[in-house]
Amino acid sequence: MSLDTLFPLGWAHYALGGLMVGLGTALLFVFTGRIGGMSSVFSSTWSWVVKRPYFQAARYLESRGWRLVYAAGLIVGALVWWLGYTDGTPLGTRVPAWKLVLGGFFVGYGARLGNGCTSGHGICGLGSLQLPSLGAVLTFMATAFLTANLAARWF
Repeated sequence: MSLDTLFPLGWAHYALGGLMVGLGTALLFVFTGRIGGMSSVFSSTWSWVVKRPYFQAARYLESRGWRLVYAAGLIVGALVWWLGYTDGTPLGTRVPAWKLVLGGFFVGYGARLGNGCTSGHGICGLGSLQLPSLGAVLTFMATAFLTANLAARWF
């Protein structure tokens, strides 16, 4: 199997994106000591509007400002990619909405259950040699392989 088969749109932009994500999270940690996982962004953002004790925990209140800026950078980065690599035509998917919603639910639930998301454990946790993150990433990958194979057979 060739790279053209695996990456019909090319592989260089994936490599560049991976390097930029790695560099960005490394710089965040080096200059601030902060770990930049994305699932905490969700909870800390809800702390602005939901007054329940879980969302009002000090870890969310103290980090919500920089995490909101961090998430905005993710959105701006995606917009820059979209403008640079497409002709401006909106991108779409053939995946039914119910599958997207169900998948989003499972990903969100898994991120809370695993005490962090795949980006937090895979990029930041492994990058800082955290053994629990290695276990989480191996679990994420095994579950993803199993789910993809089951879904391909059933759906």
